[in-house]
Amino acid sequence: MRRQGQQATVRAVVLLVAISLLSTPAAAHQVPTRFESPIPLSLLFLGAGATVAVTAVALAVGAGGRDLGTVSESDGGVYSSPRTRNQLLSIPSSVLAPLRVVAAGGFFLAFVAALVHGALGPNAPSTNLATLFVWPVWFKGVAVVAVVFGSPWRTLSPWRTLYRGLCRLEGETVRLRAYPDRLGEWPAVVGFLLLVGVAENLTVVPSRPALTAALVSGYAFVMLVGGVVFGPEWFDRADPLGVLYRLLGRVAPFSLRRASVESPDRWTLSLRRPWRGCLRRLSLAETVFVVAAVYTVSFDGFSASPEYRSLLYGLRDATGFGPEASLLLYFAGFVAFLAVFGVVARLVARFVDSESDSSLAVATTFAATLLPIAAAYEVAHNYGYVLTGLGALPSAVDAGTVDPLFWLSLSAFWLIQVALIVVGHVVAVVAADTVSRRVAPDARAAVVAHVPLATLMVGYTVLSLWIISRPVAV
Repeated sequence: MRRQGQQATVRAVVLLVAISLLSTPAAAHQVPTRFESPIPLSLLFLGAGATVAVTAVALAVGAGGRDLGTVSESDGGVYSSPRTRNQLLSIPSSVLAPLRVVAAGGFFLAFVAALVHGALGPNAPSTNLATLFVWPVWFKGVAVVAVVFGSPWRTLSPWRTLYRGLCRLEGETVRLRAYPDRLGEWPAVVGFLLLVGVAENLTVVPSRPALTAALVSGYAFVMLVGGVVFGPEWFDRADPLGVLYRLLGRVAPFSLRRASVESPDRWTLSLRRPWRGCLRRLSLAETVFVVAAVYTVSFDGFSASPEYRSLLYGLRDATGFGPEASLLLYFAGFVAFLAVFGVVARLVARFVDSESDSSLAVATTFAATLLPIAAAYEVAHNYGYVLTGLGALPSAVDAGTVDPLFWLSLSAFWLIQVALIVVGHVVAVVAADTVSRRVAPDARAAVVAHVPLATLMVGYTVLSLWIISRPVAV
């Protein structure tokens, strides 16, 4: 037992050293230019925070106990609901199925090409498909699509494509054992923190084609082996990107679902209220994942600011740490975000008159209401990065680049970010108010219970706008 413990310690130290050697100051996905706001930032922060606060007050005063959203099977299930959705388009399965095959095949080919080019192609990240495709187009681009239309990852996932091919060869679902319920989404939480939080934001991997290809190859290997052992549920619950895209997809204003049980051969593209998918209770692991997603995208923006650099270098000077100081800051901030959300949940629990509604239960009940914030910041922070990445793809075959944002001024780019963040927080306030009215014993308790959440969202609105207002440290 002692020998096993020593081996585990050695492995942990080796892993930490490896991460430390790869660590570098993070490079956020934003325009590397100082931008002066057209209005004083203090007024901007005040106006944005007031918008969110006024929304909360208006809901408290004017909703009168009215439920602004209902949870139906269509929010997390297979079929569309004519009563709750505005249908825009009806698509026969005979049309949609081939499109999905083409999308899955195309993404898989891009995945393979990125691995090959990363291993054998040029070292310059600006001309290698691995760095051009994996980070802006895949990791961030699919997230933006998920926020608008719902997660496409079940179709696009390259390991699902390989797994489906393996199942066809075997003539049955490949699974060695059932997925343990106790694992829940915890593997995805760990994977997200390491893959996105650390590898993407704190290391040089995104700027190194060979390292990017190696990381994605390892990720694919773990996912495929897990799928063979545990079956399709592994992809649903343990894939960090799969869980991220699924949760972000809850906010999507557009939804593609089967028309009905009676018409399973037709699909409908419909409009829905963006808070409707944020009303269901999450598991504890999903709750931690949501907080991690909100925190990580904020950290990504903050880590490019002069304030972060001052904090990082100050910590290095005080402790003697090297690159691993950025790891300490990242995980310390994550723990702080969890603690703040836990305190808010505890305050809300005091006004929910139910023995079963402990702080933990309240946290999992309200966690999904943070998803509009995560989604809004994800799009605001990365939409320019995604479009620029798409325009740079032709450079992988020496075809030059295209600037999709040539028409967009820096001030307009920044104001779009501001608008997205404010709208996301307003949607989150609506979702939180709706959930409060469902779990509180009466209307007054619902209003009081909503106060800590609304305060948190107002504060985070101001924090988010402050982050995007900071110049990028170069």
